[in-house]
Amino acid sequence: MIPAQPASYPQLPAARRFGFAVAVCLGALALAGCQSRGGPGDITGSIGRSQTAQPRTPADWQGERERWAKRYDANPKDREAAFNYARALRALEQNAQALAVLQRAVLTFQDDRELLGAYGRSLADNGRLREADDVLSRAHSPERPDWRILSAQGTVADQLGEHQRAQQIYQAALRLAPGEPTIMSNYGLSLALSRQLPEAERVLAEAAASDRADARVRQNLVLVLGLQGRFGEAETLARRDQSPAEAAATIAYLKRSVSQQNSWDLLKGKGGAPTGGKPPAAQRAGGSAAAEPRA
Repeated sequence: MIPAQPASYPQLPAARRFGFAVAVCLGALALAGCQSRGGPGDITGSIGRSQTAQPRTPADWQGERERWAKRYDANPKDREAAFNYARALRALEQNAQALAVLQRAVLTFQDDRELLGAYGRSLADNGRLREADDVLSRAHSPERPDWRILSAQGTVADQLGEHQRAQQIYQAALRLAPGEPTIMSNYGLSLALSRQLPEAERVLAEAAASDRADARVRQNLVLVLGLQGRFGEAETLARRDQSPAEAAATIAYLKRSVSQQNSWDLLKGKGGAPTGGKPPAAQRAGGSAAAEPRA
């Protein structure tokens, strides 16, 4: 049985909880589109011609980068080399270099929707959100819709603060891929950004129940439970993917952060983490370069 919230911990004011929701959810979207780069939910992976096994470790991605860099240097107009080289660069957080590679590639292959999708995502990585939104909107068409690109476009809309539009995009993506947990994870965080925490919980709980869901989806649900002050439930769920000590540290960080007036600055990297704290699990919802690249 999932334990209830400890009676000794008071319910936090809704406005303060929401301020923390905005900070953390935007952080999760900015870091990952809430899912991993290179994985099935990434517009730069598992689409069209590039259905190859995905590297998982830093060493794997480093090897990918070196292998494709040689081929790309020999022929910058090699489409596969450009695509895979940029993918590895993104995985290793070398965002400016990845963008330069993809920008050159889309000039050569102007009708390649997979490359356009990767380029749009790379623009978002580099903070060029309006451009990313425009490119992603051109990377799919009604006659050839792609749920991965729609989901990526939704995360960009959320980062732009256009949450209602983002949710409409996620709903369109779900019509193409019903029950897809990567879309639902993004959708759930978008609902949280719109102050709809109970509905966000419902969507994320459904996503987490899927046999295709991974730790990142569950971590986002941990976040939304914590934002509602239900720390006992959040910690129980966190223990599915973390050690008891790690889960306790995650929940302790959530408790401290939601009670601080400066949680926005704290989570945007201006104030630093509290002493002895660690980022909440949702901050790593999309994985890191040490595990998987971001969406």
